[in-house]
Amino acid sequence: MDLQALILSINTGIQNKDYDSIRSIFSSFGGQQRRGSVGQGEQRSLSAHFIQAAVASPTFLPDAFDHIEDVIIKALGHLPVTVENAADNQLRQKLFEHKINHPTNTDYAGAARIIAELRMDDDNNSVYYISPADKMNVFVKIAECFLNEDETEQADAAVTKAGSVVQRVDASNNKALLLRYKSTYARVLDANRKFMQAAQRYHELSEAFDLVDAESLLQMLGRAVTCAILAPSGPQRQRILAHIYKDARLDQLDSIQGMESHSQIMKKMYMHQILQPQELVKFESSLADHQKAVMGDGLTIMERGVIEHNMVAVANLYQSIYITELARILGVPPEKAEMTAASMIMDGSLRGSINQVEGLLNFEEEEEEEVILDRSISSFCIELNNVTDAIKASAM
Repeated sequence: MDLQALILSINTGIQNKDYDSIRSIFSSFGGQQRRGSVGQGEQRSLSAHFIQAAVASPTFLPDAFDHIEDVIIKALGHLPVTVENAADNQLRQKLFEHKINHPTNTDYAGAARIIAELRMDDDNNSVYYISPADKMNVFVKIAECFLNEDETEQADAAVTKAGSVVQRVDASNNKALLLRYKSTYARVLDANRKFMQAAQRYHELSEAFDLVDAESLLQMLGRAVTCAILAPSGPQRQRILAHIYKDARLDQLDSIQGMESHSQIMKKMYMHQILQPQELVKFESSLADHQKAVMGDGLTIMERGVIEHNMVAVANLYQSIYITELARILGVPPEKAEMTAASMIMDGSLRGSINQVEGLLNFEEEEEEEVILDRSISSFCIELNNVTDAIKASAM
């Protein structure tokens, strides 16, 4: 059967919703009335015609997606360089909407993969031209869908692509889109357990007063608190805790289901007060699965964070403490207490030394940030003078 006869068969199949007939035409197995009975170029033309006719039909879609989605995807993968009116992009958008809005079989990951193949050109004269804002919107949609399926790696890749376009997007006319991008980026950081950066992003989002309703802003504030609590101990986390501590809305989290204990725990962390296990029960129950992960040392993220916090709290109360007593306060075996202290001393989050002979942990007084900054500036100036002198000497 020649190309024109196959086109006529496709038109009839679409008009009558004869899915078996259309499947037969696009089957890769034998028979005369098949796409394989024509050449490669004609096959691409046949696929393009099918897609254009499907998009143009007022009745064929979206029902066809539930019957011959595989055929439609096959046709989308076998097209000429250009399809009139970018009908293939239109079809991908329709299939995307069908997948995310399906009443019984929502498929976010499948939807993301469909629009990830959209043809997007920067050339204004191309039928596939898409503005920077629309391109960014596509990448954000992809990231949102992958996050809904906990496919973090793919979400990360998509939000990175969105970030590569953000500088070309008119901020004044796309505030809602930029907010979605920032929200998705924060969620990706959270999902990747980069809790320090996620806490900062969530708190920034919680202050978008002109774009988001108050309840949603409080949810963002709650997420910021969660990530700040889970973040590794150290000066950077303390700065984030201080910033959130000053937020006048913090106590309002007590009235939100699942966040009743957030403000109390965060305040104790900021004030370097020891946290007891019973205080953490409600907080732990509110965590997402990725936030409950067990790390290589056998502790959950929260357990490690609380132990490190309590270690710093103990350092503010004692000049020195026996490892056995420290272990009792931390609620861990002495070996774990010593190992944690050693790790924190090595990474700089705790100033002190361990006397293994006497089984003592000796704490050193924390320096003020201003003193550390002054020393850093002085060191930089000395190094700069040394480099300047070396340059002058070489020029003589």
